[in-house]
Amino acid sequence: MSSNAKTPTETVRYAVVGGGEISQTAFMPGISATSNSRLVALVTGDPKKAEALGERYGIKSYTYDDYDQLLDSGEVDAVYVATPNFRHREHTVPALEAGIHVLLEKPMATSVEDCEAMIKAAEKSGAKLMVAYRLHHEPGTVEMITRLQQGELGRLHSFTSHFSQDLNEQNHRATNGYWAGVVPDQGTYQINAVRHLFGAEPVAVRAAGRKHPEREYNFDDTVSITLEFEGGQLATFLVSCSAAGIDRFTLVAEKGTIDCDPSFVFGPDVSIKSVWTDTDGNTQTLDPGAVEQFGGQTEYFSNCILTGKDPEADGEEGRRDLRILEAIERALETGERVTLEPLEYRPRITTDQIYRLTPVEPPEPVSVQSISG
Repeated sequence: MSSNAKTPTETVRYAVVGGGEISQTAFMPGISATSNSRLVALVTGDPKKAEALGERYGIKSYTYDDYDQLLDSGEVDAVYVATPNFRHREHTVPALEAGIHVLLEKPMATSVEDCEAMIKAAEKSGAKLMVAYRLHHEPGTVEMITRLQQGELGRLHSFTSHFSQDLNEQNHRATNGYWAGVVPDQGTYQINAVRHLFGAEPVAVRAAGRKHPEREYNFDDTVSITLEFEGGQLATFLVSCSAAGIDRFTLVAEKGTIDCDPSFVFGPDVSIKSVWTDTDGNTQTLDPGAVEQFGGQTEYFSNCILTGKDPEADGEEGRRDLRILEAIERALETGERVTLEPLEYRPRITTDQIYRLTPVEPPEPVSVQSISG
């Protein structure tokens, strides 16, 4: 494989592509907690964001029309892509082709075909592609995964979860159909979590959804999903963007249970806390404390860039979740059970991926409703 990837020596220079809420309240402030990463540019279609965020962080701003100019400028080593899901391929492939490393928000894309195009672009150029599964670096999550995969609770049985929020109907995630909606936006967390907690890939999907009678979302805003696994395990979870916020899961195993609350969210006060209960009723609480989740994943990715290591949450990791999201879409459309091609699980998450950076308080966002980012 030939490589035209940019290789910084000490600090990785990042541009943010898309100035929406996740960029403004999480990635852009979080990068300040790292020791090896620096924010240098923003790509946005919103002049108000360009001016305000440029002043806030002392960075250059580019429009989307000037994106190629940024990639060729020599001023950035990596981009964080946080545009709407259907634009991920559009902004990721040119960066990879230019030798610029990409940290890409999840879900990876809106089709497996787009995922594969991004994977091929990374392979061809040698630039690194990582999907932003921040919980792969969060201490509570990683410890649960590694302890379960070491067999601490014996044979795993089932996973149930609720993850809901009340989403503004004017948000771009509320007005652009299934692939901007609640299943890819929130369900990706549960899909990714259960794959690693079970240490297995699902073989079939069922799903049922409904639309809130008084909301104007153009997709099923509450969806129940069941994943079947070859070993007989079942994962059933519900996502909603028209309800009070809830974020928890329960895992049942041969030798005990895990109750995790909160499970998937982030913030300066958020600790991914779990209670382990064995069959005799003895409990153990795992409460690692709050960490800077976005800074942690950025520090990890920058270390991969600086040392030449391939990131754990690579394009194939994103593709594996996307094929499940595609199957859920088909299940919702047909009302039928949808089978998946069997895949061997990749046991790649390890405790050396944990980062315990001090949380950063999020600033007040600027004009976050624009779909253009």
